[in-house]
Amino acid sequence: MDHRRKKKLTFVTILLIFLLSGVEYAVILPTIWRYLQTLEAAPYFLGLGLSAFSLSGLLSGPLFGYWSDRTRSTKGIILFANLFEIVGNFMYFMGYSKWLLLSSRFVAGIGTGAGSSIFGYLTRSTALEDRAIVFAAVMASRQAGLLIGPGLNIFLRLCDFQLGPFVVNKYTAPGLFMCLLWTLLELAVLLMYWDLPPQEGSNSNVLVREVEEEGESDEEKLLMSSEEHSGFYGTVSSEQLQPTAGCSTDSPSLPPPPSPLPLCIRLNPFKNVSTSGDLLREEVMVLLMAQFITLFNQTALEAMVTPLTQKYFNFGELENSVMYCICGLEVIITFFFLRWLTGRMAEREVLALGLIVSNISCVWCLIFLTNPQGGFRWQLTEFIIGVFLQVLGLPFVSVSLVSLFSKITAEKSQGFSQGIRRSVGGLATILGPIWAGGLTGNLYIMLGVMMGLLTLLSVMMFFSYNRLVEPRIVQHGDISEDCG
Repeated sequence: MDHRRKKKLTFVTILLIFLLSGVEYAVILPTIWRYLQTLEAAPYFLGLGLSAFSLSGLLSGPLFGYWSDRTRSTKGIILFANLFEIVGNFMYFMGYSKWLLLSSRFVAGIGTGAGSSIFGYLTRSTALEDRAIVFAAVMASRQAGLLIGPGLNIFLRLCDFQLGPFVVNKYTAPGLFMCLLWTLLELAVLLMYWDLPPQEGSNSNVLVREVEEEGESDEEKLLMSSEEHSGFYGTVSSEQLQPTAGCSTDSPSLPPPPSPLPLCIRLNPFKNVSTSGDLLREEVMVLLMAQFITLFNQTALEAMVTPLTQKYFNFGELENSVMYCICGLEVIITFFFLRWLTGRMAEREVLALGLIVSNISCVWCLIFLTNPQGGFRWQLTEFIIGVFLQVLGLPFVSVSLVSLFSKITAEKSQGFSQGIRRSVGGLATILGPIWAGGLTGNLYIMLGVMMGLLTLLSVMMFFSYNRLVEPRIVQHGDISEDCG
């Protein structure tokens, strides 16, 4: 099998992984509230159940990312992580008690940590200009799962039979269904996934070739050293670097690697930055804050939606599933729009646009959802507009944020860096449901704090806007200026 076919099958498998993560979320979320009620759980268990899933992902993400950075391998990590998804969903299916249900979400959440390794792999194997498109496709795959999941729930809710000692009904069926799907995915990863090294024409080698074509003449050709073939590019040995016009031939030759070369040789200024210093830069901190606040607000609203629809509109599992299905369709359409938009706007501009929409959404919810007025139709219209605006802003923020984050952090530690980013998001998804779960009866405080966080993020982004760009690539054609 040729390299191109292997790469295509690997990417399809990655899309399947994120598709199933979306399906799992969509089949569990609409029913977990009623499931907990059948187990006589207190209302705050809804927030605990959603947070437990995020907590384990928060802890496992950096570990799996560091593992992939050290080994440059992701297949074994994915196979290992999927085992937790299989076991966790089977525990959810068993459902003997509220504590087993809580534990099941914690175990299944460990499997989500493999996402940091996958994002690290995608960063190393894609060109800078294609990064946003690739990440958008991966995220759209998860949203497709969110769209498919509610449709599957419509059929799963019809289950009502006995399977040995276990009862299969509309509450336990999602766990059994996802257990089977993750088992099939384990086979797909074994057969269709390869740890492929970056080829010429992707990522770093694209940059090397472009600089050579623009800055070299036939007599002044910059050759890649052996270190470049192992992932370190932009390094030139003293025998390969010919003196340029305007430089004295009597000047001392460059010391052999690994002695430092002039800045103009370094094509990626952040490639060898230490991980700790890399993550503490101002622009990185702004993106991490954007990750936290966006997901905190999203999960808080998601935790609020189910009790709110039950209180005001008497929605059941079917109505909630249809609502999530429509939201998933909206997100997928937005991702297709972003695929076109990212080629015409910088990531920071898309991020700013998403923040504007999110601010408008939060203001709308603060005004109209805290104290609904009018009859049923008017209240439902207010609710639909608020949800529509909230869902609309998410893809703008998520795609631009992940793509920009991958460009301004060190390539050698992408797995760990992406793990930290996902852990920050995981912390937000832990605190968001807990915050919302305790304040469903006091929406002014809940939404007021969310509005304050968005305002803080907008101010931070305003002052750091000029820093939210990918590293500049300095061409080696200017070496003569350093020599003179």
